[in-house]
Amino acid sequence: MQNYRSFRLNALWFLIILNIVVFLATSIRPDMIFSLGLQPISFLSRPWTILTNLFVHGSLSHIIFNMISLYFLGSFLIRVIGEKNFLRIYFIGGVAGNILFLLLGNAFSVGIGASGAIAALGGMLAIMAPKLPVFIFPFPFPIPLWIAIVIFLLLSFSPGIAWQAHFGGILAGIAAGYYFRRKRVLR
Repeated sequence: MQNYRSFRLNALWFLIILNIVVFLATSIRPDMIFSLGLQPISFLSRPWTILTNLFVHGSLSHIIFNMISLYFLGSFLIRVIGEKNFLRIYFIGGVAGNILFLLLGNAFSVGIGASGAIAALGGMLAIMAPKLPVFIFPFPFPIPLWIAIVIFLLLSFSPGIAWQAHFGGILAGIAAGYYFRRKRVLR
């Protein structure tokens, strides 16, 4: 008789499902992107967007890439620091990235996506487990996590990408990584 692990709706799966639901909703009603997305010029009249934009994605490839990254980084981090700390880092990183986007981004652009929050997870892991081997496309072999994070950061400067959110998230994640490594805080 085989033993199957049962599915448990933990914080990671909740975030993934919420992102997918919001993506489907904005696919049906694209105008919701502007209601939920973070736009520097309208932030004071729509302050909730500093959080809601973390669940909005502009394309199928955008959400697939982010959710795969969230799953692999998040599932590792949850085992190391626990769900509550995982959620803290996720949202602190997302908000830190959004603050940098508000300060340095184009006032009329709309920032969307979970990339800043996910970058925080990657930045944290790059400090806690820098040599962790990871596979990233197009490399057919594993590379150390810290190199993958550097590649991610460099790619963030591509046109149409909110590098500010990625950079702010990574900075928050690096700070959290040093904190947890120094405190040796485990579940």
